Amino acid sequence: MDWKQKHVLVIGAGISGFAAAKLARRFGAEVTLSDAKTEEELEKLGDDFSKLRDAGVKLVFGPQQESMLDGVDTVIVSPAVPVRIPLVQAAYKKGIRVMSEVELAFDIAESPFCAVTGTNGKTTTTTLLGLLLKTHYDKVGVGGNIGVPLSEEALRVGRGGCIAAEISSYQMEATEHFHPHVAAVLNVTPDHIVRHGSMEVYQAMKERIFREQTPADFLVLNYDDERTRSMKERAHARVCYFSRREELPEGVFVRGSVRDGMIVIRWDGKEQEVCHTNELGIKGPHNVENALAAIASAFFAGCEPEKMVPVLKEFRGVEHRIEYVTTINGVPYYNDSKATNTDSAIKALETFDGHIILLAGGDDKMTDLTDFMKLVKERVDELILIGRAAERFYGAAVDNGFPEEHIYAAGYSMSRAVEIAHALAKAPDVVLLSPACASFDMYHNMAERGRDFKHLVHELTKQKKAE
Repeated sequence: MDWKQKHVLVIGAGISGFAAAKLARRFGAEVTLSDAKTEEELEKLGDDFSKLRDAGVKLVFGPQQESMLDGVDTVIVSPAVPVRIPLVQAAYKKGIRVMSEVELAFDIAESPFCAVTGTNGKTTTTTLLGLLLKTHYDKVGVGGNIGVPLSEEALRVGRGGCIAAEISSYQMEATEHFHPHVAAVLNVTPDHIVRHGSMEVYQAMKERIFREQTPADFLVLNYDDERTRSMKERAHARVCYFSRREELPEGVFVRGSVRDGMIVIRWDGKEQEVCHTNELGIKGPHNVENALAAIASAFFAGCEPEKMVPVLKEFRGVEHRIEYVTTINGVPYYNDSKATNTDSAIKALETFDGHIILLAGGDDKMTDLTDFMKLVKERVDELILIGRAAERFYGAAVDNGFPEEHIYAAGYSMSRAVEIAHALAKAPDVVLLSPACASFDMYHNMAERGRDFKHLVHELTKQKKAE
């Protein structure tokens, strides 16, 4: 696309909006960035608009009128902005091209994409995939929903490299022509229903990641997840399943026990062993799935399995996902702030054998809590509830047989919740923050929540040393 002399409207500030505005301006477009919030509200969230102003980007804050579309050639929508808002719908009606920052990245990229989506595991898988790609490519980008603008990574990598992209359902709403050479769908479980309206629409957004693929491309699907397994029926690319439960006739799978079995690539009549699951640097059954998906994606991107092994052994995971913080009085503390839904929190609970002191709650997504609370009853000794979700989580815990006398349900602040956990904890307990909720009732994002938890835990360590 030739951006020179084009008029571009970017809707929504934040990481993606800033990146899209700067790049469109760099490519010669006249750019306006609009956000429904006031500049003061956005600055309180940490946004700094000085560089955009210096670059010649026009900034419009507050109510968004349809007249803003006058003379506009392209609208770029930030992931946080639903396409159902009146301004975006008006753009569609006027025949103005509406695109996401992901599609901008694809437009300017000169290297292929390996894209990862799914309800849970995206960040771990994408981060690991980026490291695996480095065993074959000199230039590797890692961006998207992971917190780095995908368009900036595409521009940085240029030609001759490869880009690992974490893709969310939000990012796919305004994406029509994104075409990764390798796409992976890890799982699909209830999440973001408030945004998308139904589970069917949510899944359809996930499936857009492979909609533009051809038989020359590869689609990596989780055989153990019923919803992803059935996606093969709608795929145009070659499909490779991965499984930690089944030995597949073709695909990437675990032969033997998920705890110490052998990871095997079986493809095009050839078979290659990679490493044992107990050699992986990331632990837990869910992380075996993440590793399988990353291995398959890297394999189809041209990486050699034997060169992947050192990376698989050394990779220890990502911040805020079952992240070990420290041990106090024989009790380990883990930060799993990235668990913003029940399915992700279930995977965290499954990582430990029991005796868990669980900190959960936050900004409630109103998904069903039954399966989560059944596992809480099995593995959690003390349940400490934070934020706005506390009352509903308390009711669901009691309804599923968790003893009321072991629930602390006042909707505590994080500092108070950590104090209570510390007072209760003794070996062989594990203190785990795994909220099963978004963070927006108390924090700007899940990362801020996780950092606050870690800070508070480290303060306990300092107090102990001072005693």
